[in-house]
Amino acid sequence: MIKLKTVMKKFNIKQTQLAKHIDFKGNSISPAVINLIINHNQWPKSIERSTLEPRIEKALSTLGLAKEYLIDIFVEETDTAEILADNAVPVDSNKQTKESVYMLLRKQTINRDAKAHFRIPRDPFTDEMFDDADVYLSDDIRYVRAAMRQTAKHGGMLAVIGESGSGKTTLRHDLIDWININHEPITVIEPYVLGLEDNEVKGKSLKSMDISSAIINAIDPQAKPKRSAEARARQMHTLLKNSALSGRKHLLIIEEAHGLPIPTLKHLKRFYELQEGFKKLLAIILIGQTELQTKLSEYNPEVREVVQRCEIVNLKPLDFKVEEYVQHKFARIEIDYKTLFDASAFTEIINRLRVVSSKRGSTEQQIRSLCYPLAVNNLISGALNLAARISAPIVTGEIICECIKDRGNV
Repeated sequence: MIKLKTVMKKFNIKQTQLAKHIDFKGNSISPAVINLIINHNQWPKSIERSTLEPRIEKALSTLGLAKEYLIDIFVEETDTAEILADNAVPVDSNKQTKESVYMLLRKQTINRDAKAHFRIPRDPFTDEMFDDADVYLSDDIRYVRAAMRQTAKHGGMLAVIGESGSGKTTLRHDLIDWININHEPITVIEPYVLGLEDNEVKGKSLKSMDISSAIINAIDPQAKPKRSAEARARQMHTLLKNSALSGRKHLLIIEEAHGLPIPTLKHLKRFYELQEGFKKLLAIILIGQTELQTKLSEYNPEVREVVQRCEIVNLKPLDFKVEEYVQHKFARIEIDYKTLFDASAFTEIINRLRVVSSKRGSTEQQIRSLCYPLAVNNLISGALNLAARISAPIVTGEIICECIKDRGNV
């Protein structure tokens, strides 16, 4: 597979779009030709490759692609497996697959033996959220939390982006809890996103009419949404205006927003611009994984108007806040974490929750951290279970390493 396919997918450029913009002797290229090039690196015999390549690049530029994305666009691209960074546990290269690395992220709970061995009254990582005091707040998380509350209270459009397990859903629950506890006059609208995908082939896509229905039902559960798109939009706008006149504010929250199709993302601008005089009627918070950042790229011309109105905040890895995070979690169940963990354990957690990604044929490597709350929870739970099994009095760096080896051989 050549890099062209990855770039087209990233910026939602269709094969028919690209083919239409490639001019060759006064005619466009067949989409079938483009299909063979991007999927199989097979080039037509009737056109010299040296002639076709610059025409494809020109077409991509016309479609809004920045020059930096055209570098090595026709190079064959194959991802190698990701491996643990730094002094990672040596693993047989034949077994070192992406799946074995991401075993680190599979759900683990502290078992009964570990609870008895360390006198842990309950698992601090499972069903542990009862109120906002249970939410760990680093400076980064505190900023994202504040941005969400400000958007809910004062309006705007915000995208909260983070890896799986970074705490996005926790912050959503925290926001709703804050609204309820403080009796904020905010109506929260959350369209159901079960099975949400960005196209109908993979699953159900969320359309603007679905969002309109969710708004209508949230404001007036007894109202029946109109059948036509125009009538439904007018019904929704009227309900929003009447509700705003009574002093209510409205917040649309879309979780799993990375699964939104591009047309729906584009339509969000129209929802955001619903007004009564100068007063905006709807604030919007999108919550999604890193694919959402790609869809909201400033280089994607299809969503330019949304990008210009949307603030993006990212949930970063814990990294050197891991010890502070663990201290907080165990303090919530009234345990001094230092009775459970040696300082070396935290160094190893940081080192082990890093991956190095590289491309075949390239010497360039990129280190990225997987040190998010869910991964830390799972790794620590596994280490406590292992320590109990070998009757260790405390979790050390060596036990963290052995835990990863143990999980890699599952």
